Amino acid sequence: MFVIITYDIGEKRVGKVCKKLREYLDWTQNSVFEGEITKGKLTKCLAELRDIMDDEDSIYLYKVENPKAIVKEVIGEDRSFDRLFF
Repeated sequence: MFVIITYDIGEKRVGKVCKKLREYLDWTQNSVFEGEITKGKLTKCLAELRDIMDDEDSIYLYKVENPKAIVKEVIGEDRSFDRLFF
């Protein structure tokens, strides 16, 4: 499945959350990750994130069952990792 994850995490934990999400998804913008992931890996990723999070933190998960139905349009500079380094 294709997912988009955004987060609002306390300053002390934001680096750990970013590092963990980079293990599973593509970093497209500050606090935004996206990509294809299996249900099993997503479950594992979310469990690992919960271990890092504190009560005031939040993560938003958007699941796209049919990624062919989504249209992504970038207005302005495309800062996705692939565009920056490849």
